[in-house]
Amino acid sequence: MSEREFHCDNCEGVQPFEAPPCADGHGADCPELVCTGCGAAVLIATFAFRATQLAGRRRRPPAHRRAA
Repeated sequence: MSEREFHCDNCEGVQPFEAPPCADGHGADCPELVCTGCGAAVLIATFAFRATQLAGRRRRPPAHRRAA
């Protein structure tokens, strides 16, 4: 079991979280974590992306309109 510290809303503070035995085969990288203080469960969703993918999605400033 791996152990990490996160803020727990139920305990109102930083608590150690551990990954329970994973039936999906994730091992220590299991996204499901359980607070060792109160038993609250959380799911950590991680993903990776390239910064170049965001370059084409930048917002452009609105076009200025002229009164007729």
